[in-house]
Amino acid sequence: MTDLAPADLAPGTTVAHERTFTPEDVRTFTTVSGDAGVHHVETDDEGRLLVQGLLTATLPTKVGGDLDVLASRMEFDFRRPVYTGEHIVCEVEFTEVDHGDDRVSVTADFAATRTDDDTVVMTGVFEGIIRQ
Repeated sequence: MTDLAPADLAPGTTVAHERTFTPEDVRTFTTVSGDAGVHHVETDDEGRLLVQGLLTATLPTKVGGDLDVLASRMEFDFRRPVYTGEHIVCEVEFTEVDHGDDRVSVTADFAATRTDDDTVVMTGVFEGIIRQ
């Protein structure tokens, strides 16, 4: 969880969240989402499962959730596959921040990178509000 308060947000503020997805994460998401494609339930030659794109998308949504962002738009570009056991870091940069009387409007760009080879696996943007 971030220690950042919505009042502290400004354009250029960057927050990171990192995670290594496990086979149990993929199995749980498969059950919850119904996304049970063969590539998510059968391991590859290295014994890994392919992580669902929308499970990978929980990286930037964790940052938004920590700040209580009510998203109005989210866009994801899934650039490379993510497999269980790979460590992924997602950096979220707030590009627009408008502090109003009862809310903070935000827009943020994000990029998720596999740390072992610096491959960008996902990029995107979200916008929304934080009620005060």
